[in-house]
Amino acid sequence: MHPANGPQPSRRVLILAAGGTISMTGATGSSATPDLDADALVAAVEGLSGRSGLSARTVINVPSAHLTLDDQLAICREARDAARKGIGVVVTHGTDSLEETAMLCDVIHDADAPIVFTGAIRPASAPGADGPANLLDAISVAASEEAGGMGVLVVFGGEIHHARCARKTDTTSLTAFSSPQTGPLGRVTEAHPTIWSRLPRNPPLDPPNLGKRVLIVPTASGDDGTLARAALSTEPDGVVIGTLGAGHLAPPLLDLWAEAAERIAVIAYSRPERGVVLTGTYGYAGSERDLRGTNVIPVGFLSPQAARMKLLACLAAGLAIDEVRWAFSQDDG
Repeated sequence: MHPANGPQPSRRVLILAAGGTISMTGATGSSATPDLDADALVAAVEGLSGRSGLSARTVINVPSAHLTLDDQLAICREARDAARKGIGVVVTHGTDSLEETAMLCDVIHDADAPIVFTGAIRPASAPGADGPANLLDAISVAASEEAGGMGVLVVFGGEIHHARCARKTDTTSLTAFSSPQTGPLGRVTEAHPTIWSRLPRNPPLDPPNLGKRVLIVPTASGDDGTLARAALSTEPDGVVIGTLGAGHLAPPLLDLWAEAAERIAVIAYSRPERGVVLTGTYGYAGSERDLRGTNVIPVGFLSPQAARMKLLACLAAGLAIDEVRWAFSQDDG
């Protein structure tokens, strides 16, 4: 058990349980499946049950690889609606797709109260289960005045990350999430959050659904465009494309995407985890200068999976391509 020590909440906190490893039990070393609901997650942390200002409810209890876009939007709306009432929110979530749901939540979050995502690497029945400690840390951040106005955060392994920057970068480490571009925004020690950095918030969107179809199409050396042409043949509503280095593609491939960008939103990310698409360092054919001379939209530091969630929200909200470009310009640079 992880003791619920430290300061009591300065704001009310709602825990929304959405499944994942943190809710799973099973034979040691294998066979973990969803089991614990929100009340059971609270009961697993000594001193949380009956804590003043703390409530919990279960939204869904599935592995996060099973979540649909409708599920993710429903989770985010419940969290946002609670935050609009001044309640700090903790969402317990599977780590496989936590970063996507957290990114979507940041896109629609329009209140001051923080929304904090967390989860676990080890099932609740495993020796050294990390879920209780992560939950306690997340509650301390969601309850704190310091986290107000920061948008959506990911708290994991004692670190505080912003949803726009967080990526799952390790499959089994207890610090499975990192922020390659910015590093963590702070830490949690003895249930006390210390925040030393903040990201500016972006204007929110309110998509009615996530009914559009957006594909992620990576690239690699020697790419002859076969995958790109196959993706475009399915007539997607938008595409998130990989580029090499700092925004570079073979000229024929760039020509293909540039033509597509005349019809649909084409968002370009750089393959390295850190850095962005450059503006004018290189001038050879297919360089970032050529890329930015097309209607392809650079994504900045967002991961491809985060960019997809944002583009889905932009398209569902009815944004025209020029408005999509403006929305992504906030993270470009």
